[in-house]
Amino acid sequence: MTDNGDDGTASGRRSKVGRVIAERELDGLGDELERRWTGDRGERQSLRELADWFNSRVLEAAMAAAGEQVLDGEAANLYDLLTGDEVSGGTRTEAERRLARTGVDVDEVKRDFVSHQAVHTYLTDYRKVEGPSNETERSVDDATETIQRLRNRTNAVVERTVGALHDADEISVGDFDVFVDVRVSCNDCQRTYGVTDLLRNGGCDCQ
Repeated sequence: MTDNGDDGTASGRRSKVGRVIAERELDGLGDELERRWTGDRGERQSLRELADWFNSRVLEAAMAAAGEQVLDGEAANLYDLLTGDEVSGGTRTEAERRLARTGVDVDEVKRDFVSHQAVHTYLTDYRKVEGPSNETERSVDDATETIQRLRNRTNAVVERTVGALHDADEISVGDFDVFVDVRVSCNDCQRTYGVTDLLRNGGCDCQ
């Protein structure tokens, strides 16, 4: 552990992760991020897994601050609905409305969500932690994020285009959801994988 503490302050600067920890009074999350990344007392987690875990805790804290009694796994499930790549626009909107009804400022919470790069910066620059296989992990995470960003963009374009054509009476469609699924098929083992699963698992089973 370092002396910088959860707030992630170094040379007068504070990281986004440290700022969120301090502002939302998430004491101990800095130490826990470090333990989970290095594998101390358990299986180590990737930077992307740490970002998802951290963001779920941020959402949980916001729900608790709004007076909500948060059940086990509820915040993580809602976080998936807010950010998941394969979640439809309608489902995401319903999750946002459900949170808003309890008094949660959804836009403010989303602004406090951090990326895996922010977690990496916090751990390495502010807490001075050396994680195993950093370069490889960052390369896979960067590739995964690029694909997810493109998939989200495709989803938004399709949803907007279909809606515009319907509004212009060019096509007729009821209430609809859009799903963008990118899969990789290995010709050697004849198995098909979701592209993000393939990257996170380090390849297909036949390798």
